Amino acid sequence: MKRRFWGISCALLIFAIAIVSISWKPDTKEKSKKAATKTTKAFSAKEHFAHYMEDIYNTAQLNETGLDMAVFQKAVTGYFNLKAANKVPQYSSIITIVDLSKSSCTKRMWIVDLINKDLLLNTWVAHGNGSGGDVAEYFSNASDSHASSLGFYVTEGIYNGKHGRSLKLNGMDAGFNDNARARSIVVHAAPYVSQSSINQLGRLGRSEGCPAVSPKVAKRVINTIKGGSVLFINGNDSSYSSRYLDANVATNYVYPGTASL
Repeated sequence: MKRRFWGISCALLIFAIAIVSISWKPDTKEKSKKAATKTTKAFSAKEHFAHYMEDIYNTAQLNETGLDMAVFQKAVTGYFNLKAANKVPQYSSIITIVDLSKSSCTKRMWIVDLINKDLLLNTWVAHGNGSGGDVAEYFSNASDSHASSLGFYVTEGIYNGKHGRSLKLNGMDAGFNDNARARSIVVHAAPYVSQSSINQLGRLGRSEGCPAVSPKVAKRVINTIKGGSVLFINGNDSSYSSRYLDANVATNYVYPGTASL
C-alpha cells in the first residue's frame, strides 16, 4: 500500500513540475507579434503615402490620358517638398505636369487638383526650338539657348507682353531652371500649338523655351494655375536632379512625425 502511495505521489510531483516548466516558458509568440507590429509601423507611413498617390492617380484617371505614374509620383513628391519649404501657399492644391519625354503631338500637359483628385485639363504644350523636333532631347538653363528647362517651378503673376496675356514662372531648381526669370520663360498662348500645326509639320510648333499652350485654352490654363501653384517639367535627361525629390520630406509633410522612416 505504501509503495502504491509513494508511486502516486511521485507521479503527481513529476506532473506538477512539468506544468510549472510549461507555464514559465518564454512567450516567443508574443515577442514575434510585437516585432512584426513594430516592422509594420516602420513602413506604414511610406506605404500610406504611396497609396495616397495611387488613389489620386486612379481617381483622376490619369493613366487613361497618358500620364506615367512615375512622372506623377515625382511631381507630387516635389509639390509636398515645396510646401514643406514654404515655397508655395499652404492652401494651393493645384499641380501642373508637363512631360517633354513624350511626342509634341500628344497632349502632354496635365493640370490636377490634388485635394479633389480631379484632372482639370489635359492639353498640348510646346517645347523650345533649342530642345529638338517632335520630342525634346536637349535642355538648358542658359540664356539664348531657346531650350526648355526641366524641373520645378512656382507660378507667379500675370502680365501682358509680346505674346499677350502671360504667366511668370519662378524656377526652383538651381542649375536647371533658376534662370527662368532672366530668360523670360513664361506660360503664354501660341498659334503654333494646334492640331493644324501637327497636320502641317507632323509636330507642334516650338517656342523659345516657354511652355506655350493653345490660344483656345490659354486663358483657362493661366487663370487656373496663377499665383503660387507648382509646375513640374519632366524630360529625358539623366543629369537632372532636385533637392525637392526627397521622399522622406514629402511623406513627413503628409504624415507628420515620420521623418526618420
